[in-house]
Amino acid sequence: MELQLARVDYLQVGVTSQKTMKLLPASRRRATQKIVIGDHDGVVTCFGIKKGEAMPVFKTLPGQRITRLELGGALNTPQEKIFVATGSEVRGFTKRGKQFLSFETNLTENIKAMHISGADLFLCASYIYNHYCDCKDQHYYLSGDKINDVLCLPVEKLSCIRPILACQDRVLRVLQGSDLLYEVEVSGPPTVLALNNGNGGDSGEELLFGTSDGKVGLIQVSSASPVHKWEVRNEKKRGGILCIDNFDILGDGVKELLVGRDDGMLEIYNFESTNEPILRYDHALSESITSIQGGCVGKDGYDEILASTYSGWVTGLTTEPIHREGGSGEELKISQEMQNKISSLRNELEHLQIKVLQEREKYQQSSQSSTALSAVPAFSVNDKFTLNKDDASYSLILEVQTAIDNVLVQSDVPIDLLDVDKNSAVVSFSGCDSEPNSNFLLATYRCQANTTRLELKIRSIEGQYGTLQAYVTPRIQPKTCQLCQYQIKPLSLHQRTHFIDHDRPMNTLMLKGHFSFAEIHSWVVFCLPEVPEKTPIGDSVTFYFQNTFLDTQLESTYSKGEGFFKSDNISTISILKDVLSKEATKRKINLNISYDINEVSVNHTLKLIHPKLEYQLLLAKKVQLIDALKELQVHEGNMDFLIPEYRCILEEADNLLEEYKKQPAHLERLYGMITDLFIDKFKFKGTNVKTKVPLLLEILDSYDQNALIAFFDAAA
Repeated sequence: MELQLARVDYLQVGVTSQKTMKLLPASRRRATQKIVIGDHDGVVTCFGIKKGEAMPVFKTLPGQRITRLELGGALNTPQEKIFVATGSEVRGFTKRGKQFLSFETNLTENIKAMHISGADLFLCASYIYNHYCDCKDQHYYLSGDKINDVLCLPVEKLSCIRPILACQDRVLRVLQGSDLLYEVEVSGPPTVLALNNGNGGDSGEELLFGTSDGKVGLIQVSSASPVHKWEVRNEKKRGGILCIDNFDILGDGVKELLVGRDDGMLEIYNFESTNEPILRYDHALSESITSIQGGCVGKDGYDEILASTYSGWVTGLTTEPIHREGGSGEELKISQEMQNKISSLRNELEHLQIKVLQEREKYQQSSQSSTALSAVPAFSVNDKFTLNKDDASYSLILEVQTAIDNVLVQSDVPIDLLDVDKNSAVVSFSGCDSEPNSNFLLATYRCQANTTRLELKIRSIEGQYGTLQAYVTPRIQPKTCQLCQYQIKPLSLHQRTHFIDHDRPMNTLMLKGHFSFAEIHSWVVFCLPEVPEKTPIGDSVTFYFQNTFLDTQLESTYSKGEGFFKSDNISTISILKDVLSKEATKRKINLNISYDINEVSVNHTLKLIHPKLEYQLLLAKKVQLIDALKELQVHEGNMDFLIPEYRCILEEADNLLEEYKKQPAHLERLYGMITDLFIDKFKFKGTNVKTKVPLLLEILDSYDQNALIAFFDAAA
């Protein structure tokens, strides 16, 4: 059965956060449901749809931004009470809009995540989890990393309270009271949790999770240990997951999996004769999807998928067919209802245009008066700066509630800007002087009309650290711009991992000195991405990292007064030694630095680089041959006379050129890493070999793995 869905845009509210839109339960099966949504203006809007028009039920007064919206009520009854988290307060409203609860929590930070189950309220700030029952404090837990979402397995099925925290360090933490029951390692930072089938499945223990790198998985969270059921990889390189729901849109008695992503992709998965989901339908919206729900909204008897977007649009994908009756020739007959709607919209548009002209005139007059005050219009920027494991590049996503005019990107460290397929903006580079101002990059992205979301890709060089700045200018008057800053760290291509291979040849860096646990932790935060800013609980901590470009690894263990850093890449140890010494000197702390270098690790790293270098050299060679081979083909009229290898290059010419274009300076980057490895190997021996670098580059130009290893060994 082919799924045919028609898009309908219902209403726009203010900017919305993740999980702030819900459908109220229907009075009878397949009857239309009311929609309730909270926005950054602090307004809760409840409305229904009648004859295609949004009919308000209630609307609250503005206040602090709403970060979460959940439905609640007594267990085993319709969940129709509306709860919103705003600042550190939880408010409750009836379905008619009457406020019945105002609970000021004891949290010092704003609420980031919320879940409600009967009389139990589960709240999370950045690192703190609190459980309340009837607004009385019950349990508390301090997490080791930022909490992105919270959920509790259904109490009516398990007869016990089992909360689960989705944490930024790629871990789901299962709690029992105020204690950690166990941790579940997942493949990416989990951003959203949902109960499978809306009720936790038959056992009540089945939990869906979505990650910031676009994966969706199912885990059975039992009392003893977790069972990983399935995981859908992000093969199409789409955005991160922001919302998940289950709903039977096909009407076959089995609930489909609904997924909303931060790049605007809405996906429907179903379970065709397998236990794993298969993508059945997708639809692209132009901005990130903050909430997704399945239900009946527009017309009785017609199911639909409802989504809310970052800028506040409530959009439906309905199963209701759009009737188009063929008239004389190709003409379409428009119903009287539709004609009335078009006429009403035209009148509204004319009224708005007149109002805009009047306000613009009023602004011009007031701005020219002697007592004029300039008012800078406020706008929200939703940004995300993340490292992609697949291609060792950073994605910078900028999303604005209104159309973007241009984005100026500036960096005080050398970085490469990579091509992004879905980016329609025109980029222009400005010459910049790197010496006096440390200005290595100045680029302007000019966006097309109605672009509200821009994605950039950059690749940094390890050892070079500084700040990337983006100046975002939207299409609003008067012209105003917002500055967003992102730190490029010394070991910027490293990513947290759960485990490493301890059998690899490792180099060790040891630090000792009069520094506190908090001080050495702040140095590690400065050096490496994905380390929580908050000092860990306990006396010592161990973090594992993997280099996304070379697949080398790093183990860091530190406590008050000492730190141990182990890596199979000498260059990683060299960067850490230089940066940590510099940071300690800034704070006037004397460090006793010692190191243990394993000679075998150098050849091990060269072997890790070998396949990447060989592939890039072959790609560069093929690209160089394309023009000459095309000329021969034109001259000879065909390519039958060419050897199969050359024929293959011609056939794949477009793909080869596309791949080469996507990876500028890839070969130079690998050359740079080998050169650094060579210099660092001898730096630890107290020998300066910079004069031998030209000879090393000659060997790389006529690359042979054995010759390179021999050169590294002979240079001693």
